[in-house]
Amino acid sequence: MKKNICIGTRGSMLALWQANFIKSEIERLFPDLEVGLKIIKTTGDQITDRPLAMVGGKGLFVKEIETALLNNDIDLAVHSMKDMPGELPQGLIIGAIPKRENPFDVLISNGSRMLAEYKKGAKIGTSSLRRASQIKHIRPDLTIESIRGNLDTRIKKLKSGEYDAIVLAAAGLIRLEQESQITEYLDETIMIPAVGQGALCIETRANDDDIALIMEKLDHYDTRICVTGERAFLKQIEGSCHIPVACFGKIENNNVVLTAVVASEDGKELIKEQLVSPMDKMELNGRILADKVLEKGGKKILESLNSNDA
Repeated sequence: MKKNICIGTRGSMLALWQANFIKSEIERLFPDLEVGLKIIKTTGDQITDRPLAMVGGKGLFVKEIETALLNNDIDLAVHSMKDMPGELPQGLIIGAIPKRENPFDVLISNGSRMLAEYKKGAKIGTSSLRRASQIKHIRPDLTIESIRGNLDTRIKKLKSGEYDAIVLAAAGLIRLEQESQITEYLDETIMIPAVGQGALCIETRANDDDIALIMEKLDHYDTRICVTGERAFLKQIEGSCHIPVACFGKIENNNVVLTAVVASEDGKELIKEQLVSPMDKMELNGRILADKVLEKGGKKILESLNSNDA
């Protein structure tokens, strides 16, 4: 077993919380290990003035960290699972998926208004095509505008009056002890969360047996099962930040309920499908759900989105 372990992470407040949480868990489980952090700046951190879909989508927050992992500069990497592309570089694996935090999106509003209470033309800020399209579907009368920056920056923009409300992931607010800011939780009946939202991804080298022993202790079975189905859906549908696509899994009565959405950017077309499946067949059933969504009209939406990008 190694004596020292280095964790690679982005430098944002939330990324550092996540990396320090995993650091403390490893130190608790393996008290003889010394664990350090290495902050790595990613492309996504350097681009703050444009929506992610315009500059590359998924992978922008992980590529440089994965390079450090492949070069043995770090021993493991801690990411937000929702930032992970469907395909990992050769030689890297998802070593562990710890227990998931609240997976849903939330509304933070000026005046404590719920989403349904806003008048026509109210300005809602989000950096996500997935969120924007689902809001447009249920509230086409609202104005959706892009917002980038870290959590504090977005909240400051809201408080200054640039937006009437913003939509963020619940998990980040909870982890940074800002849950009191939340006005409304948007559960899966209102908005399907991003694939892996609320979960952490600990990425490791496939051939590192010492790290594999540590990963066994950090992995949370129920979370891995649900996220595996979600990611299988994403991979089959070839989803990215370029398209409004979402999938969420939850365990009910020893089965996994997978719910997925593909939507047009304007929210006018939205295909929503669900699949209840055994817990031991998530790779297969994630793919089956993707095919079901594509067949019911998702393929036509994706073709339209791709033609608009061309």
